[in-house]
Parts: sequence; C-alpha cells; structure tokens
Amino acid sequence: MCKFELKSTSCWQNLQKHYNEEMKTIHLRDLFKNGNRFNEFSVSDNSIGITFDYSKNIINSKTFKLLMDFAKEAKISEYARKMFSGEKINWTEKRAVLHTALRNRSNRPVYVDGKDVMPQINAVLSKMEKLSNDLRTGKWIGFTGKRITDVVNIGIGGSDLGPKMVCEALKYYADVINVHFVSNIDGADIYEVLKKLNPQTTLFIIASKTFTTLETITNALTAREWLIDQLGGKAVVNHFVALSTNVKKVKEFGIDENNIFEFWNFVGGRYSLWSAIGLSICCYIGFEKFAELLEGAYYIDQHFLNTPYEKNIPIIMAVLGFWYNNFFNSSTCAVLPYSQYLHTFAAYLQQSDMESNGKTIDFENNRVNYQTGPIIWGQPGTNGQHSFYQLLHQGTKFIPCDFIGYINPVKKVGDHHEKLMANYFAQTQALAFGLTREQVIAKLNQAGFSQEDIKVLTNHKIFDGNRPTNSMLISSLTAKTLGALIALYEHKIFAQGIIWRINSFDQWGVELGKVLANVILPELKNGSKNTHDSSTENLIKIFNSNK
Repeated sequence: MCKFELKSTSCWQNLQKHYNEEMKTIHLRDLFKNGNRFNEFSVSDNSIGITFDYSKNIINSKTFKLLMDFAKEAKISEYARKMFSGEKINWTEKRAVLHTALRNRSNRPVYVDGKDVMPQINAVLSKMEKLSNDLRTGKWIGFTGKRITDVVNIGIGGSDLGPKMVCEALKYYADVINVHFVSNIDGADIYEVLKKLNPQTTLFIIASKTFTTLETITNALTAREWLIDQLGGKAVVNHFVALSTNVKKVKEFGIDENNIFEFWNFVGGRYSLWSAIGLSICCYIGFEKFAELLEGAYYIDQHFLNTPYEKNIPIIMAVLGFWYNNFFNSSTCAVLPYSQYLHTFAAYLQQSDMESNGKTIDFENNRVNYQTGPIIWGQPGTNGQHSFYQLLHQGTKFIPCDFIGYINPVKKVGDHHEKLMANYFAQTQALAFGLTREQVIAKLNQAGFSQEDIKVLTNHKIFDGNRPTNSMLISSLTAKTLGALIALYEHKIFAQGIIWRINSFDQWGVELGKVLANVILPELKNGSKNTHDSSTENLIKIFNSNK
C-alpha cells in the first residue's frame, strides 16, 4: 500500500515555513499591537450565548489562512457529512458513528444499512422519559413499597464519565433524586457508596452494552448480593434496570426485560451520554432538562455542519490545537473551567480526546511520522491557580490552555462570582503578556526594595508570557449551554482526527491490558501458573505470599 506523507503536502510545508520564518520567535505583545485583534480572532453566537476568543494565540492573519487551507484540504466538512448521514466512517470496526443522531431534534431520517434509526432512538428516549418521571413522582416504588430516593449508576469509561460529569455540572437543578456513581473495580468504590444507602429506596442502573464488562458486572453482582441479603431475591426486579444489548444475560441477572434500555453499536462509549447511558441524568435533573442538553448539542451540530470554516468554532479549536501540537511540539493541553460545577469536565475530556486521538495508524494503514492527540488535563479555577499554574506561567513546558467561564452564576453568592471571573480574565492576560525585566524592576523600585534585593529578585519575577490561551465565555451554565459545550469539544476532536488522518472512533489500545488481566486473575485467586517476565512474576509472587 502506498504511504501518504502528510508532512510532505504543500499545506504542511507552507505552515512549517511560516512557523520557521515568521512565528517561531514572535511574541503576543507584538501581535496585540494590532488594535483590531479581538474582532479578527473571535466568534460570538448570541443565539446560544457563547463567545469564543482565540485572539491570545500565536497566530496572525497569514497563520489563520494557512490553517484554514489545511482544514479545507483535509475535507473536514466532507467527513462530517459522512458521519451525520450514517456512513461507516469507523472503518476498523465497520460501524457508523451516530452519537449526533441521538440528539437529532429535527427528527430527520438517519439511515444505517438502509434503515432509519430515528424511530428506535425516539422509542428509547420515550422509555427514558417514562422511567425517570415515574421515579421522580414516586410512581415507581421499591420492593417494600417505599419511594426510590437514590439511584446508583454502575458503569465504567463512557458509561460513567459522561453521565457523572453532566450530573455534577447540573447538580444545581437536581431536586428529588440523589445520584451516585460506581465505576472502579476496587471494592472501596462500591463499599463507600453502599454504606450510605438504604436498599429499600435504592435503584441500580447497570450500564454495559455487552453485560460482560469485568468492572461493571463485578460491581453489579456485589450490589445484587447486598440487596438480596437485606430484601431477598424477589426484590431484584424492583431495584435494577439495565442499559444493554445483551437481553439474555440481563434476564439471567434477574432484571425484567421491560426494564432493559437499548443502545447501539453506532454509538461509542465516550459519546454515549446522549443515549440511554444518560438515564441517570434524566433521573437526577428530569427529562425536560435532559432534552435541553440534547438541544444544545444539536445546535452545535448544525453550527459545525453549516458554518464556514473561518467562523466554525470546533474547526478553529481543532486547527489551533494542531498548530501547537505539530509545529510548537506541545504535547499537552490544559482545560481550565472557572466553575466548580465543571470540576470533572477535564476528566471527561481525557477519555473523549485521548481515547479518540491517541492513535498511530493513519487512513492508509501506515504508522504516522507526526504527533497525534495531546494529553488533556486540568482542574477548575481558582483551585488550579494554587497548584499547577506556577508551571504554566514560569515552567519550561509550552502548554496551550482553554479557559471556560460564565457571565452569570447559577446562584449568586455575595461577590464570589466577580472575584472568580476577575481571576479568569487576569490569568489569560498574564499568560499572554507576562512581565518584562523593565516592568519588574519598575515595580520593585516602586515597592521600595533595595537595589541589592532588586538584583536578586528580578529574574525570579520575570514572566515570559507568550503562553497561548482560548477563552470560552458563556452566558450561564444551563443544560442547553452544557450540551453545546460538550458538542464543541466532540467536534473539535473529530476534526483533529481528520486532520491527522486517523480513526477517532475505535479504541484497540484498551484491549491488551484487559486480556492480560484475565490471564493473571486465576493466578491470584487459585495459584495457577503462567509464564511472565521476571518483574511481573516476582510481583505476583510477593502479592500471593503476603495476602
């Protein structure tokens, strides 16, 4: 098979030449001498209430044009239309990629293998609405006749991170149902959740497409044992529902077939919160708010499909990340929401981005010779300012950052929000422009420091600046704007996968460790022997001899 050399294309070569000759040593201080820079490098959408300011990036008009040329040459929009129309763009698994159909609020037909999938999607949404309404109104009762007060979602990966993030983000809107999440196979996870609950008032949601996922089924069996010990085997039917396609195994577990919620192989786990995997969200904040979440994502879907590249927020986010990853040799991206409600957002994006674009094989089945997906990490402000921002400002690593802030808090508490947002605005300014030697000396003189102290302190107080940031400023944190924010990142990730010519929708990299764990497990349980490297064998020996 012929090897396609992405780095040899004229688009890449033009960007490389531009970086080497014009942008490698330029500073944001110089770029901001253009007084019109914000207007040139920002996008505002008042309909959804989002302003995306990317003016504090190391780009000029020529950079932007070259990046847009690259995006157009990559045919991002062409691939997007293939995705939305149900073509099997996940070619290694021969699957369509249709998380977008789950939030298709237009209800236009979407075909997979000649069949419109919208009727079955709508049927599951109706079923989710009924169950969540029944729980929230007290119509669904437990085995002893008591009302359900707590829902426990048992899943892992996309069956946990997405719904957990949304529930945390929208907890202000929650009222009658408490929601808990169990994911880790470490027994401490489920133990700490169960010890707080009453089996008579608890409903478990078991989220596993195959109903064979080791972590999920282990935790589900523990939960069932806990329930049966206190209420008896007949109680299972009142206290468990399943999100799965394996009807046989679900029924064997003791769950009523009517309480099985379907989802499909055209939805990857990390994109599944819009599906039945979002049932815990519906129970927590109500189906009406869940529908608003879908509507926000659908709005961005249409923006991504129909907005010209130059004003298309996900495409702009994608090419900027590509610019730093592949020309500035940046290996990470920090996501920094100035909202405590979004404290799990970076963890959610880690799977969404790193499982999608942590790949080394391209469209032509060849190993790439360039960097692909970045490491995603972050914490909410202002907590992060008191831990890792030191490295962002004065460390040796080059780390582009996304700042996410809100104009209006969901709950006004004194002057907290103004103080929070003062930090939001100040941090991007400081990262961009820093403090020069002359500015530092002037400040120290003004503060009355001696010349000897100034000599010692000056170098330590210089901030180089020139650290690029994106600023996402959103009207308020609602279900609709959260849906929009998630979809912006989903499409950014997709667009970068197309630029890098990789399949963003398979995840073969998670398989090997799981296979080896199944080989090792019998050695830990009954002492059976397998051959391993000397390190693994001796670690197992120490574990078995001391447990």
